[in-house]
Order: sequence, then C-alpha cells, then structure tokens
Amino acid sequence: MNESLHKKESMNILRKLDVRFGDSALWQFIKFNLVSFSITLLQLALANLLPLLFDGVTAKLPPFLSPLFRPETLFEGPSPYVVGGVVTWGYVLPFFLSNFLANIYGYFMNMKTTFRGKGSRSGLIAYLAVLTALILFSTWLQGWITARLSVTAFAAPARTIAATAAGLVQVAVLFPLEKYVLFRKE
Repeated sequence: MNESLHKKESMNILRKLDVRFGDSALWQFIKFNLVSFSITLLQLALANLLPLLFDGVTAKLPPFLSPLFRPETLFEGPSPYVVGGVVTWGYVLPFFLSNFLANIYGYFMNMKTTFRGKGSRSGLIAYLAVLTALILFSTWLQGWITARLSVTAFAAPARTIAATAAGLVQVAVLFPLEKYVLFRKE
C-alpha cells in the first residue's frame, strides 16, 4: 500500500513540474533523459536476451556490411560469430534489434510525454532513416567495445557497457533531432 502511495505522489510531482516548466528546453531535456532511462532498461534487457535467440544464426552479413563488421577488428582470434571470414547475423542482430526496438518505443514516448507533439508520417520516415544509420554505427560500436572487453576482466558486463556507450551517442543525436526537427512547436 505504501509503495502505491509513493508512486502516486511521484507522478503528482512530475505533473506539477510539467505544468510549471512546460516546454522549457531544460525540462524537456530532463524528461527526455527520464524516457531515455526506460529506453536504456529495455535495450539492456534485449541486448542480453536476444543473443539467446540469435547465437545459432550463422548466415553471413551481406558484402555491403562486411567492411563495418570486420572479424579482425571485432575479435581476438577465432569466434563462433565468424563463418568463412565473414561476421554472421547472429552477432549483429541482437545489437541491432535491441537498439531499434528500444528506440521505436522511445520515439512514441518522447512524442507523447516529452515534447507533446504530433508525429507525421514523413517525420517518422526521417526518424527511421536517421535511426538506421545511427544504429548501424552504434551496432558497430557495441560490437567493437564488446569484443575489446570480452578478453578482459570486464567480459561479463561487456554487452551492458557497450550498450550504455551506444546509448550516450544516441542521446546526443536524437534529443536535438526530436526537439528541433520532428516535434518542433510551431
């Protein structure tokens, strides 16, 4: 019962702050980071659960992605994620999907709660294009960090550390995109 009352009081405080500070950039940045925290939790859960589904996938990445995901850059020695000298989808998909799904959730949460705007079809398409490029970079970054940490004392939390680093890059790109372009108030 106390926990329920505490949650209700917390929501009232957030509502009061929302009314008081409205559309100020600082308040929106705070709300964006609160939403980002929930995005991060979702992404971290997916980044650690999806490998259970995809570790057995041995299909090679297509040639246009191979330069981004070079085995010699990602791995020290042999890896089950490399077939015939090419990184597999089993390695890339957990990073990509955890990022993609968490950020789609984030798009709608930020549209409704942070910026209280209306999304447009063209805005969503632009967001997906930027998000895809950002995720390809973040997926590479996560893979690179995970590979580097997997041979250290930080092997166990390597995926979590990598996903956190990628999340910081995404905040730096997505906050201005959403605030000043996608959900800009006229």
